[in-house]
Amino acid sequence: MKRKLLSRGFLLIIAACVLSGDPSTAKTGKEAGKKAASTDDGALITVMNPAIAGKMSERFPLTPRLDSLEGKTIYLIDIQWGGPEAAYSVYEEMKAWFAKNIPSVKIVLRRTTDNMFADDPGLRKELIEKKADAALVGIAG
Repeated sequence: MKRKLLSRGFLLIIAACVLSGDPSTAKTGKEAGKKAASTDDGALITVMNPAIAGKMSERFPLTPRLDSLEGKTIYLIDIQWGGPEAAYSVYEEMKAWFAKNIPSVKIVLRRTTDNMFADDPGLRKELIEKKADAALVGIAG
């Protein structure tokens, strides 16, 4: 199986080299995007660059880790992967565990109002207003 994959990959590399034409006439940068290369028989070949053209997004440092969970408020936020009732009981079990083992920790269960890909400004506002110490955002399934 591994040999087949390697031989297919090798064939793809050879095909790409053959189709790309004479490397001495290759254009770089913006010149390459302006005009498609032509083969000996006049057919045009467009070569796309898969590299990321945009800038990386701005990076922010992580929030420092809490020294202790004692007396803190932690939000457990379900993003509803698989629907609103998909394994929500996992969050309820986590809340029960905290109540039994670290009762001074206040656990608040929330679900996002929309789907997992949408922003929830109301929930963000609540986290800020209630001064949540931590939030665990994820799926429970």
